[in-house]
Amino acid sequence: MNRICDLFGIQYPIIQGGMVWCSGWRLASAVSNAGGLGLIGAGSMHPEVLCEHIRKCKEATGKPFGVNIPLMYLQIEEIMKIVVEEGVEIVFTSAGNPKTWTSYLKQNGIKVAHVVSSAFFAGKCEAVGVDAIVAEGFEAGGHNGREETTTLCLVPSVRKATNLPLISAGGIATGAGMLAVMALGAEGVQMGTRFALTKESSAHDVFKEYCLSLGEGDTRLLLKKLTPTRLAKGKFFSEVEEAEARGASVEEMCELLGKGRSKKGIFEGNLEEGELEIGQVSSLLHKFMSVDEVVREIIDEFNLCRQVVAKLPSL
Repeated sequence: MNRICDLFGIQYPIIQGGMVWCSGWRLASAVSNAGGLGLIGAGSMHPEVLCEHIRKCKEATGKPFGVNIPLMYLQIEEIMKIVVEEGVEIVFTSAGNPKTWTSYLKQNGIKVAHVVSSAFFAGKCEAVGVDAIVAEGFEAGGHNGREETTTLCLVPSVRKATNLPLISAGGIATGAGMLAVMALGAEGVQMGTRFALTKESSAHDVFKEYCLSLGEGDTRLLLKKLTPTRLAKGKFFSEVEEAEARGASVEEMCELLGKGRSKKGIFEGNLEEGELEIGQVSSLLHKFMSVDEVVREIIDEFNLCRQVVAKLPSL
Protein backbone atom coordinates (compact mmCIF):
# COMPACT_ATOMS: atom_id res chain seq x y z
CA MET A 1 0.00 0.00 0.00
CA ASN A 2 1.25 3.47 -0.89
CA ARG A 3 -0.72 6.43 0.45
CA ILE A 4 0.37 8.78 -2.33
CA CYS A 5 -0.79 6.38 -5.04
CA ASP A 6 -4.06 5.80 -3.21
CA LEU A 7 -4.67 9.51 -2.60
CA PHE A 8 -4.18 10.57 -6.21
CA GLY A 9 -5.23 7.38 -7.99
CA ILE A 10 -1.90 6.83 -9.73
CA GLN A 11 0.28 3.80 -10.45
CA TYR A 12 3.64 5.15 -9.28
CA PRO A 13 4.30 7.66 -6.47
CA ILE A 14 6.06 10.02 -8.87
CA ILE A 15 4.81 13.59 -9.23
CA GLN A 16 6.08 15.97 -11.89
CA GLY A 17 6.87 19.46 -10.64
CA GLY A 18 4.56 22.22 -11.88
CA MET A 19 7.38 24.38 -13.23
CA VAL A 20 7.02 27.74 -14.93
CA TRP A 21 7.54 27.63 -18.72
CA CYS A 22 8.04 23.83 -18.66
CA SER A 23 4.84 22.24 -17.39
CA GLY A 24 2.17 22.58 -20.03
CA TRP A 25 -0.52 20.07 -20.96
CA ARG A 26 1.88 17.97 -23.09
CA LEU A 27 4.24 17.30 -20.19
CA ALA A 28 1.50 16.83 -17.59
CA SER A 29 -0.49 14.39 -19.73
CA ALA A 30 2.64 12.42 -20.66
CA VAL A 31 3.59 11.95 -17.00
CA SER A 32 0.05 10.92 -16.09
CA ASN A 33 -0.12 8.49 -19.02
CA ALA A 34 3.20 6.98 -17.87
CA GLY A 35 1.72 6.20 -14.45
CA GLY A 36 2.74 9.24 -12.41
CA LEU A 37 0.93 12.47 -11.61
CA GLY A 38 1.37 15.28 -14.10
CA LEU A 39 0.94 18.89 -12.99
CA ILE A 40 0.19 21.91 -15.16
CA GLY A 41 2.27 24.87 -13.96
CA ALA A 42 -0.10 27.83 -13.56
CA GLY A 43 2.67 30.18 -12.46
CA SER A 44 3.60 31.24 -16.00
CA MET A 45 0.10 31.19 -17.46
CA HIS A 46 -2.56 33.87 -17.87
CA PRO A 47 -5.98 32.58 -16.71
CA GLU A 48 -7.27 31.97 -20.23
CA VAL A 49 -4.08 30.04 -21.10
CA LEU A 50 -4.45 27.85 -18.01
CA CYS A 51 -8.03 27.10 -18.99
CA GLU A 52 -6.85 25.99 -22.45
CA HIS A 53 -4.14 23.75 -20.99
CA ILE A 54 -6.56 22.07 -18.57
CA ARG A 55 -8.95 21.25 -21.39
CA LYS A 56 -6.19 19.94 -23.67
CA CYS A 57 -4.80 17.82 -20.83
CA LYS A 58 -8.22 16.23 -20.35
CA GLU A 59 -8.27 15.34 -24.04
CA ALA A 60 -4.74 13.89 -23.90
CA THR A 61 -5.18 11.68 -20.82
CA GLY A 62 -7.96 9.90 -19.01
CA LYS A 63 -5.75 9.57 -15.95
CA PRO A 64 -5.48 11.91 -12.94
CA PHE A 65 -3.56 15.17 -13.33
CA GLY A 66 -3.39 18.37 -11.34
CA VAL A 67 -2.49 22.05 -11.37
CA ASN A 68 0.34 23.69 -9.43
CA ILE A 69 -0.58 27.18 -8.20
CA PRO A 70 1.89 29.60 -6.59
CA LEU A 71 -0.20 31.45 -4.01
CA MET A 72 1.58 34.74 -4.76
CA TYR A 73 -0.03 34.72 -8.24
CA LEU A 74 -1.49 38.18 -8.93
CA GLN A 75 -4.77 36.86 -10.39
CA ILE A 76 -5.16 34.13 -7.78
CA GLU A 77 -8.95 34.51 -7.39
CA GLU A 78 -9.49 34.00 -11.10
CA ILE A 79 -7.12 31.03 -11.20
CA MET A 80 -8.87 29.33 -8.27
CA LYS A 81 -12.24 29.89 -9.92
CA ILE A 82 -10.97 28.28 -13.13
CA VAL A 83 -9.70 25.09 -11.45
CA VAL A 84 -13.07 24.67 -9.75
CA GLU A 85 -15.14 25.38 -12.87
CA GLU A 86 -12.97 23.13 -15.04
CA GLY A 87 -13.30 20.22 -12.63
CA VAL A 88 -9.64 19.93 -11.65
CA GLU A 89 -9.42 17.29 -8.92
CA ILE A 90 -5.89 17.89 -7.60
CA VAL A 91 -4.11 21.16 -6.76
CA PHE A 92 -0.57 21.63 -5.46
CA THR A 93 -0.03 25.01 -3.83
CA SER A 94 3.25 26.73 -3.05
CA ALA A 95 4.87 30.09 -2.23
CA GLY A 96 2.31 31.32 0.25
CA ASN A 97 0.07 30.57 3.23
CA PRO A 98 -1.97 27.38 2.66
CA LYS A 99 -4.62 28.65 5.10
CA THR A 100 -5.83 31.19 2.52
CA TRP A 101 -7.17 28.75 -0.09
CA THR A 102 -7.13 25.17 1.26
CA SER A 103 -10.65 25.24 2.72
CA TYR A 104 -12.07 26.74 -0.49
CA LEU A 105 -10.46 24.03 -2.62
CA LYS A 106 -11.49 21.23 -0.26
CA GLN A 107 -15.08 22.48 -0.15
CA ASN A 108 -15.11 22.08 -3.93
CA GLY A 109 -13.93 18.47 -3.77
CA ILE A 110 -10.30 19.17 -4.69
CA LYS A 111 -7.40 17.30 -3.08
CA VAL A 112 -4.71 19.70 -1.89
CA ALA A 113 -0.95 19.27 -1.42
CA HIS A 114 1.24 22.13 -0.23
CA VAL A 115 4.98 22.62 -0.69
CA VAL A 116 7.04 23.48 2.40
CA SER A 117 10.72 24.06 3.16
CA SER A 118 10.57 23.48 6.93
CA ALA A 119 8.97 21.22 9.54
CA PHE A 120 7.37 24.28 11.16
CA PHE A 121 5.33 25.03 8.04
CA ALA A 122 4.48 21.34 7.64
CA GLY A 123 2.69 21.54 10.99
CA LYS A 124 0.81 24.63 9.78
CA CYS A 125 -0.30 22.70 6.69
CA GLU A 126 -1.71 19.85 8.73
CA ALA A 127 -3.62 22.31 10.90
CA VAL A 128 -5.43 23.80 7.87
CA GLY A 129 -6.39 20.42 6.41
CA VAL A 130 -4.19 19.76 3.39
CA ASP A 131 -4.25 16.19 2.09
CA ALA A 132 -0.49 15.84 1.56
CA ILE A 133 2.74 17.74 2.08
CA VAL A 134 5.69 18.21 -0.27
CA ALA A 135 8.97 18.70 1.61
CA GLU A 136 11.30 20.48 -0.82
CA GLY A 137 15.01 20.74 -0.05
CA PHE A 138 17.14 23.62 -1.27
CA GLU A 139 18.78 21.48 -3.95
CA ALA A 140 15.67 22.18 -6.02
CA GLY A 141 15.67 24.50 -9.00
CA GLY A 142 13.80 27.78 -9.08
CA HIS A 143 12.38 29.42 -5.95
CA ASN A 144 13.57 27.98 -2.65
CA GLY A 145 13.07 28.32 1.08
CA ARG A 146 15.24 30.75 3.02
CA GLU A 147 16.20 28.01 5.47
CA GLU A 148 18.45 26.32 2.88
CA THR A 149 17.72 22.92 4.43
CA THR A 150 18.82 19.98 2.32
CA THR A 151 16.37 17.26 1.35
CA LEU A 152 18.05 14.56 3.44
CA CYS A 153 17.74 16.77 6.53
CA LEU A 154 14.27 18.11 5.74
CA VAL A 155 12.40 14.87 5.04
CA PRO A 156 12.97 13.16 8.42
CA SER A 157 12.29 16.44 10.21
CA VAL A 158 8.96 16.89 8.41
CA ARG A 159 8.13 13.22 8.93
CA LYS A 160 8.41 13.76 12.70
CA ALA A 161 6.21 16.85 12.51
CA THR A 162 3.26 15.33 10.65
CA ASN A 163 1.54 12.03 9.90
CA LEU A 164 0.14 13.25 6.58
CA PRO A 165 1.16 11.59 3.29
CA LEU A 166 4.62 12.98 2.55
CA ILE A 167 6.22 13.72 -0.81
CA SER A 168 9.91 14.54 -1.07
CA ALA A 169 11.30 17.06 -3.57
CA GLY A 170 14.62 18.69 -4.33
CA GLY A 171 17.62 16.86 -5.77
CA ILE A 172 15.72 13.71 -6.76
CA ALA A 173 15.94 12.46 -10.34
CA THR A 174 16.67 8.74 -10.10
CA GLY A 175 15.24 5.53 -8.73
CA ALA A 176 18.09 5.40 -6.23
CA GLY A 177 17.22 8.89 -5.00
CA MET A 178 13.58 7.88 -4.72
CA LEU A 179 14.49 4.86 -2.58
CA ALA A 180 16.77 6.99 -0.38
CA VAL A 181 14.09 9.52 0.56
CA MET A 182 11.55 6.76 1.13
CA ALA A 183 13.95 5.24 3.66
CA LEU A 184 13.75 8.59 5.49
CA GLY A 185 9.97 8.63 5.63
CA ALA A 186 8.74 9.98 2.28
CA GLU A 187 6.00 8.07 0.49
CA GLY A 188 6.47 9.63 -2.91
CA VAL A 189 8.68 12.02 -4.84
CA GLN A 190 8.21 15.18 -6.86
CA MET A 191 10.71 15.68 -9.66
CA GLY A 192 11.08 19.00 -11.42
CA THR A 193 14.46 19.09 -13.15
CA ARG A 194 14.19 15.52 -14.45
CA PHE A 195 10.94 16.26 -16.27
CA ALA A 196 11.88 19.82 -17.27
CA LEU A 197 14.56 18.34 -19.53
CA THR A 198 12.35 15.78 -21.30
CA LYS A 199 11.12 15.92 -24.88
CA GLU A 200 7.58 16.80 -23.78
CA SER A 201 8.60 19.76 -21.63
CA SER A 202 7.69 23.15 -23.12
CA ALA A 203 11.11 24.55 -22.21
CA HIS A 204 13.24 25.62 -25.19
CA ASP A 205 15.56 22.93 -26.59
CA VAL A 206 18.54 25.30 -26.23
CA PHE A 207 17.79 25.58 -22.51
CA LYS A 208 17.42 21.79 -22.19
CA GLU A 209 20.69 21.11 -24.03
CA TYR A 210 22.54 23.62 -21.88
CA CYS A 211 21.20 22.13 -18.64
CA LEU A 212 22.09 18.62 -19.79
CA SER A 213 25.70 19.81 -20.15
CA LEU A 214 26.00 21.19 -16.60
CA GLY A 215 28.45 19.70 -14.14
CA GLU A 216 28.66 19.52 -10.39
CA GLY A 217 28.65 23.01 -8.88
CA ASP A 218 27.21 24.70 -11.97
CA THR A 219 24.09 25.89 -10.11
CA ARG A 220 23.81 28.14 -7.06
CA LEU A 221 21.17 29.70 -4.83
CA LEU A 222 21.10 33.44 -5.59
CA LEU A 223 18.70 36.42 -5.39
CA LYS A 224 18.51 35.97 -1.63
CA LYS A 225 17.43 39.56 -0.96
CA LEU A 226 14.36 38.92 -3.12
CA THR A 227 13.26 35.29 -3.34
CA PRO A 228 16.08 32.73 -3.10
CA THR A 229 16.32 31.11 -6.53
CA ARG A 230 18.60 28.36 -7.82
CA LEU A 231 20.17 29.36 -11.12
CA ALA A 232 22.53 27.75 -13.58
CA LYS A 233 25.74 29.58 -14.44
CA GLY A 234 25.52 32.09 -17.28
CA LYS A 235 25.70 35.81 -18.00
CA PHE A 236 22.73 36.76 -15.81
CA PHE A 237 24.01 34.44 -13.06
CA SER A 238 27.35 36.31 -13.08
CA GLU A 239 25.63 39.70 -12.96
CA VAL A 240 23.57 38.64 -9.93
CA GLU A 241 26.58 37.10 -8.22
CA GLU A 242 28.60 40.30 -8.69
CA ALA A 243 25.74 42.51 -7.45
CA GLU A 244 25.22 40.39 -4.33
CA ALA A 245 28.97 40.34 -3.61
CA ARG A 246 29.10 44.15 -3.49
CA GLY A 247 25.98 44.34 -1.32
CA ALA A 248 23.48 45.64 -3.86
CA SER A 249 20.23 46.93 -2.37
CA VAL A 250 16.84 45.29 -2.79
CA GLU A 251 15.92 48.06 -5.23
CA GLU A 252 19.04 47.42 -7.33
CA MET A 253 18.35 43.69 -7.36
CA CYS A 254 14.76 44.27 -8.48
CA GLU A 255 15.99 46.49 -11.30
CA LEU A 256 18.55 43.89 -12.37
CA LEU A 257 15.96 41.13 -12.32
CA GLY A 258 13.45 43.18 -14.29
CA LYS A 259 10.56 41.31 -15.88
CA GLY A 260 10.35 38.21 -18.01
CA ARG A 261 13.83 36.87 -17.19
CA SER A 262 12.68 33.29 -16.61
CA LYS A 263 10.62 33.29 -19.81
CA LYS A 264 13.66 34.52 -21.76
CA GLY A 265 15.89 31.80 -20.39
CA ILE A 266 13.61 28.78 -20.08
CA PHE A 267 10.96 29.28 -22.75
CA GLU A 268 12.85 31.33 -25.33
CA GLY A 269 16.29 29.73 -24.84
CA ASN A 270 18.13 33.04 -24.36
CA LEU A 271 21.19 31.86 -22.42
CA GLU A 272 22.69 35.35 -22.28
CA GLU A 273 19.85 37.43 -20.84
CA GLY A 274 17.63 34.74 -19.35
CA GLU A 275 17.19 33.47 -15.82
CA LEU A 276 18.20 29.80 -16.08
CA GLU A 277 16.33 28.06 -13.27
CA ILE A 278 17.31 24.41 -12.77
CA GLY A 279 18.13 22.07 -9.89
CA GLN A 280 21.46 20.75 -8.63
CA VAL A 281 20.58 17.28 -9.84
CA SER A 282 20.94 18.46 -13.44
CA SER A 283 24.62 17.53 -13.12
CA LEU A 284 23.54 13.84 -13.15
CA LEU A 285 21.48 14.18 -16.32
CA HIS A 286 23.05 14.09 -19.76
CA LYS A 287 20.55 12.24 -22.00
CA PHE A 288 17.61 13.79 -23.84
CA MET A 289 14.73 11.39 -23.10
CA SER A 290 10.97 11.12 -23.39
CA VAL A 291 8.76 11.08 -20.29
CA ASP A 292 7.92 7.42 -20.83
CA GLU A 293 11.62 6.51 -20.98
CA VAL A 294 12.32 8.54 -17.83
CA VAL A 295 9.56 6.90 -15.78
CA ARG A 296 10.57 3.41 -16.90
CA GLU A 297 14.21 4.11 -16.01
CA ILE A 298 13.28 5.46 -12.56
CA ILE A 299 11.08 2.46 -11.71
CA ASP A 300 13.62 -0.07 -12.99
CA GLU A 301 16.41 1.56 -10.98
CA PHE A 302 14.24 1.82 -7.87
CA ASN A 303 13.44 -1.90 -7.99
CA LEU A 304 17.06 -2.85 -8.67
CA CYS A 305 18.37 -0.71 -5.81
CA ARG A 306 15.72 -2.14 -3.50
CA GLN A 307 17.01 -5.65 -4.26
CA VAL A 308 20.61 -4.56 -3.64
CA VAL A 309 19.73 -2.97 -0.30
CA ALA A 310 17.81 -6.08 0.76
CA LYS A 311 21.04 -8.11 0.35
CA LEU A 312 23.12 -5.88 2.62
CA PRO A 313 24.34 -7.69 5.73
CA SER A 314 22.92 -6.77 9.11
CA LEU A 315 25.24 -4.70 11.31
